Amino acid sequence: MKTSEKIIDYIQQNGQTTGVRLVDYLDITDRAVRKQLKTLLDSGKIIKVGKPPRVYYSLTPPPTSDEPDVYNLAVITKDVVEIIDNEFFYISSRGTVHEGWKGFLYWCRERKLDPRKTAERYKKTIDKYYSYKKDGLIDGMYKLNASFEEVALDRVFYIDFYSIEIFGKTKLGQLLLFAKQSQNRKLINEIVGIIEPVVLRVIDKYQIDGVGFIPPSVKRELQLMKAIQNKLNLNVRILSINKIRTTVTVPQKTLSKIEDRIINARETISLDDTGIYKNILLIDDALGSGATLNEVAKKIRNKKMCTGQIVGLVITGSFKGFEVISEV
Repeated sequence: MKTSEKIIDYIQQNGQTTGVRLVDYLDITDRAVRKQLKTLLDSGKIIKVGKPPRVYYSLTPPPTSDEPDVYNLAVITKDVVEIIDNEFFYISSRGTVHEGWKGFLYWCRERKLDPRKTAERYKKTIDKYYSYKKDGLIDGMYKLNASFEEVALDRVFYIDFYSIEIFGKTKLGQLLLFAKQSQNRKLINEIVGIIEPVVLRVIDKYQIDGVGFIPPSVKRELQLMKAIQNKLNLNVRILSINKIRTTVTVPQKTLSKIEDRIINARETISLDDTGIYKNILLIDDALGSGATLNEVAKKIRNKKMCTGQIVGLVITGSFKGFEVISEV
């Protein structure tokens, strides 16, 4: 019996296993076991849960009897597979990451959906939402103009939507939510890897000489925006924008009325900067109403700190008019 077959047989008998147990059982080197496990993971025969030093391996759940042979990519058009490979990202309730085509199959299996029909629907949905993208950015000014009588920003862009119909949160939406909730540095690094070229392109295009990062309202040990600021390490001046600590912290996400969000942003964010800039870029993680970005831009205008444009850039934004993003 091949080593890989012995591993499969062992997992079948025990439900799950660790690399250490397999080393003892097979009486081979740790390196040899890791090589076999990688091959089985890549082939989709097993899955892993956890992170070092506690990683467990189990068999991939079998497909339902009525599930089509979607592992044969010939049944799916190439352009559909490419879009799913590039765009699909899912973090399960077990805390496991599933992305690309294999992740999509896992997601469909959990929901008992026909992968072929769902794949076609996914492509149509992505095409619909991304038709709003131009040069990799989504224009979000319509939302601010519809929500506020006075808009202090000249431009606002989303890097991606937070969620899309039926399929839920986008890749950036998932990364953003779980990076903040789990304080996961690996997810933050992945976010930075996606947004860095976009940020640099905006800085170059709009001749930005000052960047401000919107401070969080919820205190966490690892602050997402601060971590992103440090990892981007931009070669421009950084505006001093701070959150005012009050007796009771009221996060923006808890406020449903746009009037309350405006007051919250106006009264709890301070602009501790006296510099003069030509064009300023304000970066935030998510845009629900746009109140925070707009109020910070107003403070900049009132202090006459910007002689040119104020551009807003958010990692994710909602698709509909005023849709409060309450999870992040």
